Amino acid sequence: MSWLPLSFGAPMVLFGLLALPVIWWLLRFTPPRPQTELFPPLKILARVLKREETPRQSPWWLTLLRLLMAALVIMALADPVLNPREETPARGAGLALVIDNGWASAPDWDKRVATARRLIADAGTSDIPVILAFTAEKPNADIGPFDANAALDRLRATMPRPIPTDRQAIYARVGEALAAMPGAGIAVLSDGLEAPGDEPAFAALLARSAASLIWAAPEHIAPIAVTATENEVDGFSLTAIRAPGNAAPARLTAGAFDDKGRRIADAVLAFGAGEDTATATMTVPFELRNDFASVALDGERHAGAVRVLDESSRRRRVGLISQSEADQAQPLLSPLYYIRRALSPFADLIEPSNPDLAEAIPQILDQKPAMIIMSDVGAMPEQARTRLADWVQGGGTLVRFAGPRLANAGNDDLLPVRLRGGERNFGGALSWTTPQPVTEFPASGPFADLTPPREVTVSRQVLAEPSADIVDRTWVSLADGTPLVTGAKRGKGSIVLFHIAPTATWSNLPISGSFVEMLQRVVLLSRNQGSIETPADATPAALAPYRMIAADGALVPPSPEARPLTPGSGAAVTMENPPGLYGSEAGVLAHNLLSSESRMQPIARPQAQVPVTEIAYAFDESSLLKGPFIAAALVLMALDTLAVLWMGGILGRRRKGRNTAATTAAASMLLAASLSVLLVQNASAQDAKPDDAASIEAISTTRLAYVITGTSGVDAVSRAGLQGLTRFLVEKTSMEPGEPTGVDIAKDELAFYPLIYWPIDPASPMPDEDAIARIDAYMRQGGTVLFDTRDQYSSGFGEGSASPATQRLRDILGNLNIPPLEPVPADHVLTKSFYMVPEFPGRFNGSPMWVEASLDASNDDDRPVRTGDGVSPILITANDLAGAWAIDAGGAPLFPTVPPDPMQRVYALRGGVNIMMYMLTGNYKSDQVHVPILLERLGQ
Repeated sequence: MSWLPLSFGAPMVLFGLLALPVIWWLLRFTPPRPQTELFPPLKILARVLKREETPRQSPWWLTLLRLLMAALVIMALADPVLNPREETPARGAGLALVIDNGWASAPDWDKRVATARRLIADAGTSDIPVILAFTAEKPNADIGPFDANAALDRLRATMPRPIPTDRQAIYARVGEALAAMPGAGIAVLSDGLEAPGDEPAFAALLARSAASLIWAAPEHIAPIAVTATENEVDGFSLTAIRAPGNAAPARLTAGAFDDKGRRIADAVLAFGAGEDTATATMTVPFELRNDFASVALDGERHAGAVRVLDESSRRRRVGLISQSEADQAQPLLSPLYYIRRALSPFADLIEPSNPDLAEAIPQILDQKPAMIIMSDVGAMPEQARTRLADWVQGGGTLVRFAGPRLANAGNDDLLPVRLRGGERNFGGALSWTTPQPVTEFPASGPFADLTPPREVTVSRQVLAEPSADIVDRTWVSLADGTPLVTGAKRGKGSIVLFHIAPTATWSNLPISGSFVEMLQRVVLLSRNQGSIETPADATPAALAPYRMIAADGALVPPSPEARPLTPGSGAAVTMENPPGLYGSEAGVLAHNLLSSESRMQPIARPQAQVPVTEIAYAFDESSLLKGPFIAAALVLMALDTLAVLWMGGILGRRRKGRNTAATTAAASMLLAASLSVLLVQNASAQDAKPDDAASIEAISTTRLAYVITGTSGVDAVSRAGLQGLTRFLVEKTSMEPGEPTGVDIAKDELAFYPLIYWPIDPASPMPDEDAIARIDAYMRQGGTVLFDTRDQYSSGFGEGSASPATQRLRDILGNLNIPPLEPVPADHVLTKSFYMVPEFPGRFNGSPMWVEASLDASNDDDRPVRTGDGVSPILITANDLAGAWAIDAGGAPLFPTVPPDPMQRVYALRGGVNIMMYMLTGNYKSDQVHVPILLERLGQ
């Protein structure tokens, strides 16, 4: 029953308004009770002669006031709601709620959570179980069934992921769970984008006999994503896409950032009406383009709007040198024609103005190229050759092509192998019966992952002298085993030799597509910095996660769930390999979310044989008016009381109507009692406190506690880490702590725990002022908080730090009363409370442990530790202690240490024991040094 925009939860109570006329009649026409007094008879007789002055009825305005007060109480009891939402109760024996939490759901995740919360609340009202599954989580994640409260807790702990959805695996899992819950309803909260395998996924989900289907999808697919970037000749181009069907034009700005996060270039992307693809070009010098580390779209808060770049996206400057004059009438016979055509799309080509090598080579070297290509260059002037050799030793890449001049020039040290004199020609003394094809590329060479060109044949070449290392230096060979391309390292640089001419006269390789791929690969090898070296006899090593793209598009440190990525494996973007950069500071590999072929197609609602209800994502804008109505009734009651006191003369006006005042005051007291009961009922749920039994249980056993951040991965690591430390405490000390406990700093009682471990997660919401105030009170009352930013390899705690975790820690500490801090001194109690530990490593090693500074401490010769009473209320580290302590169900470590030192984990656990002993016993180690003196004074 509702009258928009106002509805009532208990509309039957409104029939009480029919009693208002009766109340009006009683208040209006019922005279007050006569006043009774006992006096001598004459006094009574004397008063009989006077006119009765007792009022006959209440004033109209006071009657109206009381009627309005009664109406407000009746309406409050009817549970009024402003802007009521439409309920979508689950039909059937349960509710299976499936939510897309991939990258496309990040921009309006809060709205999706609000919609899911209403569905779960309606299921809780119907007292039915809830299956809760997310399509961007691990397929083996727990999906229930849960009760409504547990489902809401899991919903609050789940965040969007920067990865595509996996509906096929998750829907199949939910379908299996529905087999044990026949007749349950299904609710699908989609991100609106079509994904591969949607049709069989929906078929598996709806295969069970569901009672109903609730379908939610965005009315408008808003995300705009970057799918491709290219460092071209005249600028840096990027391509962005949006979902088709957008009739309105759109303009947005894209920014390019360097590895420090500084914005160094901009471009404007313009989508026309009905267009779903837009391109833009940043026309900046290629030296500046080579500093691009990432490209992001302004205003787009999701992982698809960010694209990270590695060395492969940087254009290199390539110098071209040839001693042959170009024939303008026959350009196809030019020795540099095919090289120019192959390299111009992804390199900046420079050529000397004079073919004389004495001037050409220095002129090219002065422009600091990354690679120099020489076509049929024979003997070089000594001065130019020396300078060219020094350039190669310093990191340059020299590529040479054979020809008549090189074949007859003899050998020098600017060739990867020694050559035989002359050339091998079809029809000569060493001729082949037929032109030779190219064989498989060696696995140890740079072309190993390229497809060998089957159509390429060679009819003329220069031969290499056989040597012990000729096989290792051969990158491409012919079917008869003779080398076609050879290469060798020279200092920090490389020398590459194509044993054929760069024209189609010796081989048809220059006119094949493989020629372009081979030259492009050699250009990539010309990188002077950031290259990742791979042993020639080994497969590429897996690259560790370095910087990941979060769901909101920010670059963050890798999470514990991220795993190494194998280069060239074609790995898809998954939870184990999220988008971002893999490698180290020495060199990185970009692993982006979308490819140039990616498109955003709207999802189609599945066909179902059950009742379907379509709902829209929206926040709950309903407001409960029970409290305001009660408050208004209390205000009217106060006015009524003042009016009664005024009429009774208590306020000094007159002393008539005492009977009426007493009667009215009694009625007001009765109404106040009723309203008080109503207020207590309304606030009982919010004022609930842990009972005595729960408090006694909490303090009977010492427990380690950690702050629940709301990020499932971080909270799981915290719990596993404290479980590992608890197990180590039981094995090595007489202390037997209970199971670790996660605490919500905004709600839970903190005084039960001597130490609270707080992993700083920049993706978690910033604690509000009340939560910060509770932490501040906890620290003032003797508790200790161990803050762990877990970003040792991103930054430290100092002023120059700028990692997201460190910045979040600064924001939190800015609202707390923090004492002066210092790294743990060598003579601090923490270093000797149980074990002798000089440092406090975790999963990482290098960050100091920060404690409250002992500003006035002084050490005597006979005191082994720093003096001072009490315990530091704060500890800060960046070494990821929980990551080092964390164990699985079998007791094995969950994460490797960095660096991989087995003793580092042992030292981390010993440091944890020292921290716990310090929390529980304070500076007792310092006090124990006086025990011998005290015993001597006692004569013992």
